[in-house]
Amino acid sequence: MGAAMRRIQAGNALSAFGLGFTVPYLYVYVAQVRDLGAGTAGAVLAVFAMAALVVLPFTGRVIDRRGPLPVLVGGAVLASVGALAMGVSGSVPAAVLSATLLGAGTAVMQPALATMIVWCSSPTTRTRAFATQFFLANLGLGVGGLIGGQLVDASRPGSFTLLFSIEAVMFLVLAGIALTVRLPRPTALAGAVLQDADAGRRGGGMRALLSHRAMLQLCVLGFVLFFACYGQFESGLAAYGTEAAGIDPSTLGIALAANTAVIVIAQFVVLRLVERRRRSRVIAAVGLIWALAWVIAGYAGLGNSGQMVATVAFISTYALFGLGEAMLSPTVAPLVADLAPASMVGQYNSAFALVKQLALAVGPAVGGPMGAALHGPYIVTFVLFSLGITVLALRLGRQLTPVQDQPSLVPASRVVVRHRPETGRESEPEAEAALAPAR
Repeated sequence: MGAAMRRIQAGNALSAFGLGFTVPYLYVYVAQVRDLGAGTAGAVLAVFAMAALVVLPFTGRVIDRRGPLPVLVGGAVLASVGALAMGVSGSVPAAVLSATLLGAGTAVMQPALATMIVWCSSPTTRTRAFATQFFLANLGLGVGGLIGGQLVDASRPGSFTLLFSIEAVMFLVLAGIALTVRLPRPTALAGAVLQDADAGRRGGGMRALLSHRAMLQLCVLGFVLFFACYGQFESGLAAYGTEAAGIDPSTLGIALAANTAVIVIAQFVVLRLVERRRRSRVIAAVGLIWALAWVIAGYAGLGNSGQMVATVAFISTYALFGLGEAMLSPTVAPLVADLAPASMVGQYNSAFALVKQLALAVGPAVGGPMGAALHGPYIVTFVLFSLGITVLALRLGRQLTPVQDQPSLVPASRVVVRHRPETGRESEPEAEAALAPAR
């Protein structure tokens, strides 16, 4: 891992640490600590998500034109301002405005960070780089949430102001670290020549993305992945656990901790198992693991297994989701990058981030009411969604090149392809070097 990548990963971990301080307590802070009511708290959470949906369609083009660094720094500063404002918000307009700034800032940071990781990695190192990012982000969120839980006191608004201030400082630290990173030229990315030629034939911009069949299939798959997992954690699955399985609300925190623990413990063990296997088959296996997780959740809600068994089963559901997440981190995000032409990495990352936000918005709206009232149909629905992940992943595999599906094949490749530029003459040997495997 080079110096640039180390700094990017450190900044990513610190910003996740700051988010962990506040995200679990945002609803309680607005509704109870500031006494603005449950309706306002729900509106603040909705605005937080909607701000991301508004800014992400424009973020990718800015990243590709100006580079990811100014976008990341701008997003971090915006999020810092939003966090500080949220810490002193005592009215509905102030809370909504703060959530808008915080949501927009954190949203644009995601594709910018992903693009920086792409620029600082090769197809053969990208899998491990994104796995490390996911590991550090979850570790930061977990540690931040743990420490934040020890500092908060619902009777003292000042304790929450302290948490939001720490979050704001962490965003500024991320911006400061990012400004010290010297990014390589994106044209040096392996495969850039061929991919840019393909982008040119498809017309460039969003037209190129929408005509890229493999990317469209990956976006559909991504929506189902986030809808069936992340979109249910704190809504439908939590409602199902407390209503159908009779789980104590405090157990939800233990279940989320188990999820994070599995990710942190298993990430690099799983990485060794999956980095030399076909990505499409790894994602397909995740679908089967999550289907099993939903079946176990269904068993917890039967009501005839005893409270202790139901609790263990419910926690096991979250743990299995964590195992699947650890398998996805070195596969899905690097695949988005490998499908993107070098001149459109930001737009591809932003498009996939937009799909994720849509799934996270729709997931709770659909899963929450079902998990609370339609227990049997809820479990059956998400078992089928999980099996759908397997089917979609296998279909996606047919659209990928062997190297896109299994990057470990790159060092063994001896194929050299010349790119013919607009002049009609063959390019110089530098074009061949860009396509040669990394050594």
